[in-house]
Amino acid sequence: MDRTVVKGMTAAAGWLALVCLAVVAPASALLVWTDNRSPDTLQGKVATVWRTVGQTLRIGGEVGPPLRMVLSVLLALVSLLYVSTLVGLVTTAITDRLTELQRGQSTVVERGHSLVLGWSEQTPTLVAELLAAHAQRRNSAVVVLADRDKLDMERELRAVLAAAGVRRVRLLCRRGRPADPAALARVSPAAAGAVVVLPPDTPEGDTQVVKTLLALRAVVGDTRPVRVVAAVRQTQHVATARLAAGPGAVVLDVDGIAARTLVQCVIEPGLSLVLEDLLDFAGAELHVHRVPGLGGRTFAELRAACADACVVGLVRPDGSPLLNPPPQTVLGPGDAVVVLATNETPPTWNGTPAAESPPTWNGTPAAAPPPLSSGTPAAAPLPPWTGTPAAPLPPPPPPSPGQAATASAIHAAPRRVLVLGWNRRGPEVVDGLARNGWEAVRGETPPTADPADRVLVLGGPDGHSDPDEHTLVTLLQIRAAEWESGLRSPTVAELTDARHRPLAPVGPHTDLVVGGRLVGLLMAQVSQTVELAAAFDELFSSEGNAVRLRPATDYVPAGTEASFAVLVEAAGRHGDTALGYRPGDSRIPLLNPPKAGTRRWAHDDTLIVVTTAGTHQPQEHPVRPADTSVLP
Repeated sequence: MDRTVVKGMTAAAGWLALVCLAVVAPASALLVWTDNRSPDTLQGKVATVWRTVGQTLRIGGEVGPPLRMVLSVLLALVSLLYVSTLVGLVTTAITDRLTELQRGQSTVVERGHSLVLGWSEQTPTLVAELLAAHAQRRNSAVVVLADRDKLDMERELRAVLAAAGVRRVRLLCRRGRPADPAALARVSPAAAGAVVVLPPDTPEGDTQVVKTLLALRAVVGDTRPVRVVAAVRQTQHVATARLAAGPGAVVLDVDGIAARTLVQCVIEPGLSLVLEDLLDFAGAELHVHRVPGLGGRTFAELRAACADACVVGLVRPDGSPLLNPPPQTVLGPGDAVVVLATNETPPTWNGTPAAESPPTWNGTPAAAPPPLSSGTPAAAPLPPWTGTPAAPLPPPPPPSPGQAATASAIHAAPRRVLVLGWNRRGPEVVDGLARNGWEAVRGETPPTADPADRVLVLGGPDGHSDPDEHTLVTLLQIRAAEWESGLRSPTVAELTDARHRPLAPVGPHTDLVVGGRLVGLLMAQVSQTVELAAAFDELFSSEGNAVRLRPATDYVPAGTEASFAVLVEAAGRHGDTALGYRPGDSRIPLLNPPKAGTRRWAHDDTLIVVTTAGTHQPQEHPVRPADTSVLP
């Protein structure tokens, strides 16, 4: 058999013909000789056998002169060759098409879709958020192009699609190298509404991002602008990636965002859940609206007039954000309003907002707002306000001598952070802590718990196959030490993979910062609203405005029964912008809560505000016994 196949198709066809004749000819002869209706003569029987063989093998079976029989066989062979060739071509085309579909190499014909290039630990988070963002749109799709098996990608993202509960959004996976222009052209990047480029989980991931951005510009061109959001892992590659992406693209620094988030969470315990809630598409998120008819209004008036959203700031016509601006900042022509709302629907504005008069606080006139920057237009004259003025806020009680002494002690006490573990983000984290007045001390093992100190657990070391392994083990040791001593130290721990969060042995005093998840959420937000890129950059920086947690009693006296709208006004008088609050008996933040309902504000309630970043004092954490088990 091997020798026959090696000789080629002719030998194989010849042997196949002989085998068929050896079977068909005797069977046809037996069939004719056992048939009572067959001819009586030998010549007639032979002719009948020939016709049976010809019909069985589709070679005609004509009888007569030898030339006629040869020609009939030749025509039959040509017909057989034509039909078999046509069937083979059709079968091959269908098979190739099915193979392309199975391998994810078919062309995407959608338009306005969100395109994800590359695969990393942020991909499931990013895809889930994009599906949620497209949930209210018709005929939308999310396309993923990565150098992985299509079935594996679909299997891993199937759980994401089921969790999102989105039926009208199509999820398409295609296999190919994102840096290959031919593979990139198959996913129609020029027709995409947004393109997101992820760094792979490899040491050369940033290099792959740069190559992908160059390939994207080669396929799309510079004359057809496409909204591009990319991320690189190391800060040193940000400038190169921006050059490759071209003008208008947004390149995020994964290490820089993770480092700044860790610093903010050390300063503000419990901030990680607030940032995640602010960045995801579940609940309230930031939106940019250009509202007609509100030109010339001040920021204070806009904040008071917005009924079902929280006004956070403005976006100038050049795209520069102005978060938590001075109250007298005027909404000029072409400016947009940044609001915290539950959906993309424009918020409701309560008629003509009232001008805010300088309030008094504790009997002392409030400080005048800072002067407007050069170029800010003056406030336009407003029609008289016909609504009912808000009731004056009760002044908070003055601090007692004991409370004043405690505050002074906290201000004078050294603010130390014990850093366990080390990676390439460590120097930036230590530098950020130092700029905020915190002393970072590196350690190897968890010490005896001390509520006066903070503990920061970094993942790593760099190059480890599982950077979260060190974090999980260290958290387990910290919980064991707390169980033995009965004291708890506020702890911030870094994770790279969100799937390890349920494994982390944490307590109510521990914040888990999943850097990959935060970056994925941030990329999803910016891909849908590119004007938010500069706003989030300011919120995650150590300068300018940042999200902070403040005791509600800093704005209203304890026991005050008031609505959230009253807290918004009180925060505005302090130069802060309120986003929501966190009840004292819960760690879950409530962003953009209803403004009409009232509640009694207590000492342990926390107000979530956007305020000027600077040197902030640590919040006191009472020493509590370790009444919980080591494992959650």
